[in-house]
Amino acid sequence: MNPAARRQIAIWLFLCSAMVFATLVVGGVTRLTHSGLSIVEWQPLVGTLPPLTQADWLEVFEKYKQTPEYQQVNHSMSLDEFKGIFWWEYFHRVLGRTIGLVFFVPFLYFLLRRKIDRKLVPKLVGIFFLGGLQGAMGWYMVKSGLVDDPRVSQYRLTAHLSLAFIIFIAMMWVALGLIEERSHYFAHEGYRRLQRLGFWLFVLACYMVVTGGFVAGIRAGKAYNTFPLMNGHFVPPEIFMIEPWYLNFFNNMATVQFDHRLGAWLLAFLAPWFWIRLRQFPDRLRAQRVATLMLAVLAGQITLGILTVLHAVPVALGAAHQGGSMVLMAVLLWLNHELRVPAQLRSS
Repeated sequence: MNPAARRQIAIWLFLCSAMVFATLVVGGVTRLTHSGLSIVEWQPLVGTLPPLTQADWLEVFEKYKQTPEYQQVNHSMSLDEFKGIFWWEYFHRVLGRTIGLVFFVPFLYFLLRRKIDRKLVPKLVGIFFLGGLQGAMGWYMVKSGLVDDPRVSQYRLTAHLSLAFIIFIAMMWVALGLIEERSHYFAHEGYRRLQRLGFWLFVLACYMVVTGGFVAGIRAGKAYNTFPLMNGHFVPPEIFMIEPWYLNFFNNMATVQFDHRLGAWLLAFLAPWFWIRLRQFPDRLRAQRVATLMLAVLAGQITLGILTVLHAVPVALGAAHQGGSMVLMAVLLWLNHELRVPAQLRSS
């Protein structure tokens, strides 16, 4: 691949990543405004058009009236109020479909123009497949709230959220590889330990995404609205009140929120330690700048998390906190990419 083609493909993937970020934020607002169950059908093609006439709106509203959410929660909702929740779910779905189009059409163009390296094709096909799987997972999640309980399964919600991050991570990592500027660097053991620490910071961020999914899924943020303690306890006494014990990690508000907070505490201590250790390598200036950015984003994300809990998850703060998690993930990916040793020196 020539440098111009590498840049073009990288820009395209960064654009798709930005669209995934936008979809995540809109999805967060959709969840927090309880809009996700307003569209009771999955029509990937026909469903792209919204209701256009009063008759169309009445038909869609009538279908919503058959759902447990309307019958148990929103039975007094008017048509105008229904439109308010409908549009959030509609835009969330349209954004997802638009990402598929923005990914697929340029991919065909680059492929037909022979601008894509043969080794890169399977990676891009895999990302496209994950995008299709994400759409199916989204509907599988919504279906769980259309049966008896007007809430989606926390397991399916977490899977849907995690898959969005996997797609984002894959596109960002491939794009970063295409714009990589290789520099000669001798990777002694001390530096390799730093690389491992950077990797574990990324893993910890992934842990935060998964635990955050369960916090959202069972609305655990509505409980224990104090900080730094959880209603006066570092470890709440209700943490293992459900039998069998392992279900507490998925169904118990105390356990789920504690797990999420624990990850934040670990990041709050490990990230500055990493930053200090990286300062021992003065020739890694760009990595140091990215690490400083990582600290700033992490501080902002933790602050948003604290405010979100203290105010019992208002829509604006909750959506900002969810979006902040993807910003932090992007910076950690960039940081780990900066820490990589050039392939030709890995055996040094």
